[in-house]
Amino acid sequence: MSPLHDPDAAAALRARLAEGDALRQALAARPDAQPLLDRIGAHSPFLADLVVAETATLARLLDRGPDEAMEAALEPLAKADPGAGREAVASLLRRAKRQGALVAAAADLGGSWTLDQVTGALSELADQAIEFACAHLLLEAHRRGQLRLAKAAGAPRAITKGSGLIVLGMGKLGGRELNYSSDIDLMLLHDPESPAYHEEHGAAPYVRLARDLVRLMEERTAEGYVFRTDLRLRPDPGATPLCVSVPMALSYYESLGQNWERAAMIKARPVAGDRAAGEAFLKELRPFVWRRHLDFAAVADIHSIKRQIHQHKGAKGAGGEIAVAGHDVKLGRGGIREIEFTAQVLQLIWGGRDPALRDPTTLGALAALAGAGKMDRRAAADLADAYVFLRDVEHRLQMVADRQTHRLPEEAEELLRIARFMGFADTEAFSAALTAHQMRVQGHYARMFEAAPTLSEEAGSLVFTGVEDDPETLATLRAMGFRDGASVGAMVRAWHHGRPRATRSERARELLTEMMPALLGAFARQREPDAALARFDALLGRLSAGVQFLSLLHRNPRLLDRMAALLGAAPTLADHLARRPAALEGLLAGATAAPGEKPLAALPALLREARDLDEALEATRRLVTERLFEVDAAALEARLDADAAGEQRSALAEAAIAALLPAVAADFARRFGEVPGGGMAVLALGKLGGREMLPGSDLDLILIYDHAPEAEGSAGGARSLAPSEYFIRLAHQVVAALTAPGAEGRAFEVDMRLRPSGNKGPVAVRLASFQGYHAREAWTWERMALTRARVVAGPPALARAVGAAVRDALAAARDPAAVLEDAREMRARLLRDLPPEGPWDIKGMPGGLTEVEFIAQALGVAHAHAHPRLLRGTTREVLQALGQEGLLEEREAATLIQAERLWRTLLGLLRLTVGKWREPALPPAAEEALCHGTAALVGHEVPGLPALRDEMERHAEAVRASFARRVGAV
Repeated sequence: MSPLHDPDAAAALRARLAEGDALRQALAARPDAQPLLDRIGAHSPFLADLVVAETATLARLLDRGPDEAMEAALEPLAKADPGAGREAVASLLRRAKRQGALVAAAADLGGSWTLDQVTGALSELADQAIEFACAHLLLEAHRRGQLRLAKAAGAPRAITKGSGLIVLGMGKLGGRELNYSSDIDLMLLHDPESPAYHEEHGAAPYVRLARDLVRLMEERTAEGYVFRTDLRLRPDPGATPLCVSVPMALSYYESLGQNWERAAMIKARPVAGDRAAGEAFLKELRPFVWRRHLDFAAVADIHSIKRQIHQHKGAKGAGGEIAVAGHDVKLGRGGIREIEFTAQVLQLIWGGRDPALRDPTTLGALAALAGAGKMDRRAAADLADAYVFLRDVEHRLQMVADRQTHRLPEEAEELLRIARFMGFADTEAFSAALTAHQMRVQGHYARMFEAAPTLSEEAGSLVFTGVEDDPETLATLRAMGFRDGASVGAMVRAWHHGRPRATRSERARELLTEMMPALLGAFARQREPDAALARFDALLGRLSAGVQFLSLLHRNPRLLDRMAALLGAAPTLADHLARRPAALEGLLAGATAAPGEKPLAALPALLREARDLDEALEATRRLVTERLFEVDAAALEARLDADAAGEQRSALAEAAIAALLPAVAADFARRFGEVPGGGMAVLALGKLGGREMLPGSDLDLILIYDHAPEAEGSAGGARSLAPSEYFIRLAHQVVAALTAPGAEGRAFEVDMRLRPSGNKGPVAVRLASFQGYHAREAWTWERMALTRARVVAGPPALARAVGAAVRDALAAARDPAAVLEDAREMRARLLRDLPPEGPWDIKGMPGGLTEVEFIAQALGVAHAHAHPRLLRGTTREVLQALGQEGLLEEREAATLIQAERLWRTLLGLLRLTVGKWREPALPPAAEEALCHGTAALVGHEVPGLPALRDEMERHAEAVRASFARRVGAV
């Protein structure tokens, strides 16, 4: 326990109590009260006076705990008559504030409550005080005939319900994070459509109510005051009345709302008045706050507010240096505001597409951002720890004299008071702890938001003004690695002249000018800088506006480097970026799904928010294309290997199908009802079934349905359909949902040729037909395809039945020799009819991916009856099981597994860099990507194309030999 700062003041408090009435004397004599009384008396004259004035409240807390004590303090606000006279109401409000403030302080200082509990209790105290005051003022307006309340007596909530008065808590009150001596930030609105609204009097009663509410809250008497109240967060406060109409507020935000107002609205919540109307207003405002497409221009805009605060408040307390004496723990460097800004800006960036990130509390937001991979977990933990510490410091500062202050004292004696109030023995120990937190906060904030240095001017001249090339600039460009400096110069001048639409605004050109050295430097580091920069030029040409996009790159230099690398190495991804520049936003976090993390975790919430199926499909397409781009980029950068990338692409597709199937089925049922006992499941095969999806992989699907035997048609819709027609039409709707193009492009291509009877059969097949077909009619190649089948969506009972049908089909006894001969003939036919398309046909070449998969699938079908362990999903798992079961030599199985992984790695990288490529030589950037991407697989550096071809030939020969030995020579 730290020493008391002023033992004499602690003794004086005990003496005041001992000289008082019986209750005070009893409190002074209680042993369990002494530590708390001493801490209060030694450090806070304000709290000492509160203890004397509200002794019964503190005694109740000691007897029954802080929860019951706070409940007793607030009880009159819920049960007293709001229709009493103004003086009685004011007295009740001030008494509740005194008692609630004492309970919160004692629970805080005594360690009974966490920071969340303290700020939550203070916020609840404010909520109920505002509600009671508003009920009183509404009743007065009702009695004057200016409003028509539905209920003019009873509890405050009953009176304010339907009153047309909306009271939104903003800032710390809105986030239930009110500090000890906080102002309360309110936005007051009135709804002209409310039944309480009186046309003759219009808005005037609400404006008067707002003015009276501020007076009632702020007026000081011998009993104290309730809360200092600030209404300046309403729309355009310099030109609007204290209570603004809902239509006017919505119009303002839709047309003139600024980014800082979006950040403020993150914490907004109804705290009093017509709460249903308040919730409706915030729901209407949701698109303004939470934008589907990320607005990185907002980052610089919001960050500028903090710089303005620094300049306004001065360097000592809130400026550029870490300090202790005289430092502002809220606005200063490394302070509370930097933590709040960090959370709010990242919420604005990502929360539009992930509702789980919209937590209004700072600690909750940090946890959600870290959990979603949008923020480093260590950074989030550091910021959370610092936030709790700094809020505790803030509370101690305010408890001393009930002043709304955030600045530490400059006088040594007063600073020592705060240090000991915080539990430290001396100022040095407190200063060390405080400074450590501030340094961590400042470091994380700077890394996330403050501009990093760009290419030094020492690199050379980069002048693009005028119409002619500057010789020194051309020399600089050549030295940087550009081959055609004149073309680069012409391209940059075209940007500055606003020829692409993206650079026509003055702000866009300013951003380009500021980032030009860094931009050219990033592209100069690519293997083919001229080609990479030309792709960036094409990207700019497709943008409808450039400020947000350029702000994103300007604020995140590392992202600029990653984008340049993608444009330099991967034309396929470059084309994707050019079509959908918003995809670049997904690289900002640099995160793909963590092991065990649900892909598209935000999708169910977004689908619930969707107004119709089209909006649900658009949300799905947007999330899928963004996440697939992130996975592809990570694979190209070798941050994900082929196995992990394949699993993540497959998980994304599975999550999308699982989310869309019920949405499409529900929409279909609204028109055509439901078939009794009916349901549809989606069976995935191929790369999705095997969790090995490559860039651009189709979805190989079979749609299987079933229904009650007696069902003759659908019921409950505008039109009834026979069961087979119902599910065939529903299947078409499901496929269309997965493949239809939209503003975000096409989510997937679907291939349904693996269904029974192929393209000649119905799009959806009944379970019994599926079972019968695979029991009696299926070809060997169809059974081989079935080895990777798994159910990815559908009602649980039907999904289990389909899974059992697949296992039964594969486990049936077969003639192994006949199966292997069928497989051999099929491979021979493929080589004859569809020969490899050049030296980079990794799939079709002899010894390539197809032959590895044939070995696993053919042996699996041939021996599954005797070896059930072969019924596994991925090719590598089946090969491993074949080795364990003695059907392959273990070394042979390991060689095939390595070859299969190498083929998938190369095939994925080829699809990302050059697509289908028939020439022996590769572009330099693609060659580098393939050599770098395969080094880890082969266990050594691959110095160039000849070495890579040697590795490929070695693996292909091993696969070819194994295929001939296990399946048959072709």
